Amino acid sequence: MDSMMMDAMSAEMKMPGMEMMDMAVMQACIDACAACEQACVVCSTQMMDCAPACMNCADMCGTMMRSMLRLQGMTPAVMMSMLDACIAMCQMCMDECMKHAEHSDVSRMCAQACKACMDACTAMRESMMKMAS
Repeated sequence: MDSMMMDAMSAEMKMPGMEMMDMAVMQACIDACAACEQACVVCSTQMMDCAPACMNCADMCGTMMRSMLRLQGMTPAVMMSMLDACIAMCQMCMDECMKHAEHSDVSRMCAQACKACMDACTAMRESMMKMAS
Protein backbone atom coordinates (compact mmCIF):
# COMPACT_ATOMS: atom_id res chain seq x y z
CA MET A 1 0.00 0.00 0.00
CA ASP A 2 1.35 3.41 -0.80
CA SER A 3 2.13 6.15 1.69
CA MET A 4 -0.93 8.19 0.68
CA MET A 5 -3.23 5.34 1.71
CA MET A 6 -1.37 4.85 5.00
CA ASP A 7 -1.62 8.60 5.70
CA ALA A 8 -5.36 8.47 5.07
CA MET A 9 -5.72 5.45 7.34
CA SER A 10 -3.71 7.18 10.04
CA ALA A 11 -5.89 10.29 9.84
CA GLU A 12 -9.12 8.25 9.92
CA MET A 13 -8.24 5.65 12.58
CA LYS A 14 -11.17 5.13 14.89
CA MET A 15 -9.78 2.34 17.05
CA PRO A 16 -10.03 3.49 20.67
CA GLY A 17 -6.59 3.67 22.22
CA MET A 18 -4.80 3.14 18.90
CA GLU A 19 -4.61 6.74 17.73
CA MET A 20 -0.80 6.74 17.88
CA MET A 21 -0.29 3.50 15.92
CA ASP A 22 3.07 3.32 14.17
CA MET A 23 1.84 3.07 10.60
CA ALA A 24 5.24 1.92 9.28
CA VAL A 25 5.14 -1.08 11.64
CA MET A 26 1.57 -1.79 10.61
CA GLN A 27 2.49 -1.56 6.91
CA ALA A 28 5.39 -3.97 7.41
CA CYS A 29 3.05 -6.40 9.13
CA ILE A 30 0.43 -6.11 6.37
CA ASP A 31 3.11 -6.70 3.72
CA ALA A 32 4.55 -9.71 5.59
CA CYS A 33 1.08 -11.23 6.02
CA ALA A 34 0.39 -10.79 2.30
CA ALA A 35 3.72 -12.36 1.32
CA CYS A 36 3.21 -15.25 3.72
CA GLU A 37 -0.31 -15.83 2.43
CA GLN A 38 1.00 -16.03 -1.15
CA ALA A 39 3.91 -18.32 -0.23
CA CYS A 40 1.62 -20.65 1.69
CA VAL A 41 -0.82 -20.88 -1.21
CA VAL A 42 1.99 -21.82 -3.61
CA CYS A 43 3.42 -24.32 -1.14
CA SER A 44 0.03 -25.91 -0.50
CA THR A 45 -0.39 -26.64 -4.20
CA GLN A 46 3.04 -28.23 -4.59
CA MET A 47 3.83 -29.98 -1.31
CA MET A 48 0.99 -32.24 -0.27
CA ASP A 49 2.67 -33.21 3.01
CA CYS A 50 2.40 -29.70 4.40
CA ALA A 51 -0.65 -28.53 2.41
CA PRO A 52 -3.09 -28.43 5.37
CA ALA A 53 -0.70 -26.34 7.47
CA CYS A 54 -0.01 -24.02 4.55
CA MET A 55 -3.68 -23.55 3.69
CA ASN A 56 -4.56 -22.76 7.30
CA CYS A 57 -1.65 -20.35 7.59
CA ALA A 58 -2.63 -18.63 4.33
CA ASP A 59 -6.15 -18.14 5.66
CA MET A 60 -4.91 -16.74 8.98
CA CYS A 61 -2.46 -14.36 7.32
CA GLY A 62 -5.13 -13.12 4.92
CA THR A 63 -7.54 -12.55 7.78
CA MET A 64 -4.89 -10.73 9.83
CA MET A 65 -4.01 -8.50 6.90
CA ARG A 66 -7.65 -7.63 6.14
CA SER A 67 -8.30 -6.93 9.83
CA MET A 68 -5.45 -4.44 9.96
CA LEU A 69 -6.84 -2.71 6.88
CA ARG A 70 -10.29 -2.50 8.48
CA LEU A 71 -9.50 -0.99 11.86
CA GLN A 72 -12.87 0.49 12.71
CA GLY A 73 -14.49 -1.52 15.44
CA MET A 74 -11.32 -3.45 16.27
CA THR A 75 -10.26 -3.22 19.90
CA PRO A 76 -6.63 -3.48 20.98
CA ALA A 77 -7.37 -6.72 22.88
CA VAL A 78 -8.89 -8.34 19.78
CA MET A 79 -5.99 -7.18 17.61
CA MET A 80 -3.49 -8.62 20.11
CA SER A 81 -5.34 -11.95 20.13
CA MET A 82 -5.35 -12.05 16.34
CA LEU A 83 -1.64 -11.26 16.23
CA ASP A 84 -0.98 -14.07 18.72
CA ALA A 85 -3.03 -16.48 16.58
CA CYS A 86 -1.21 -15.44 13.41
CA ILE A 87 2.17 -15.89 15.10
CA ALA A 88 1.16 -19.36 16.33
CA MET A 89 -0.16 -20.40 12.90
CA CYS A 90 3.00 -19.17 11.16
CA GLN A 91 5.16 -21.06 13.67
CA MET A 92 3.24 -24.28 13.03
CA CYS A 93 3.44 -23.85 9.26
CA MET A 94 7.12 -22.93 9.37
CA ASP A 95 7.90 -26.02 11.47
CA GLU A 96 6.02 -28.25 9.02
CA CYS A 97 7.65 -26.71 5.94
CA MET A 98 11.11 -26.96 7.47
CA LYS A 99 10.69 -30.74 7.44
CA HIS A 100 10.77 -30.54 3.62
CA ALA A 101 13.02 -27.49 3.14
CA GLU A 102 16.15 -29.50 2.42
CA HIS A 103 14.53 -31.03 -0.66
CA SER A 104 12.06 -28.32 -1.67
CA ASP A 105 12.77 -24.70 -2.57
CA VAL A 106 9.05 -23.99 -2.29
CA SER A 107 8.91 -25.29 1.29
CA ARG A 108 12.04 -23.33 2.19
CA MET A 109 10.53 -20.14 0.70
CA CYS A 110 7.29 -20.74 2.61
CA ALA A 111 9.13 -21.29 5.89
CA GLN A 112 11.08 -18.05 5.35
CA ALA A 113 7.86 -16.14 4.62
CA CYS A 114 6.30 -17.58 7.77
CA LYS A 115 9.31 -16.47 9.82
CA ALA A 116 9.14 -12.95 8.35
CA CYS A 117 5.43 -12.79 9.13
CA MET A 118 6.01 -13.95 12.70
CA ASP A 119 8.67 -11.27 13.13
CA ALA A 120 6.42 -8.54 11.69
CA CYS A 121 3.44 -9.60 13.82
CA THR A 122 5.68 -9.64 16.89
CA ALA A 123 6.92 -6.12 16.09
CA MET A 124 3.31 -4.97 15.64
CA ARG A 125 2.36 -6.53 18.97
CA GLU A 126 5.32 -4.87 20.71
CA SER A 127 4.39 -1.52 19.18
CA MET A 128 0.86 -1.91 20.52
CA MET A 129 2.16 -2.84 23.97
CA LYS A 130 4.29 0.34 24.06
CA MET A 131 1.25 2.42 23.18
CA ALA A 132 -0.75 0.82 25.97
CA SER A 133 1.82 1.66 28.63
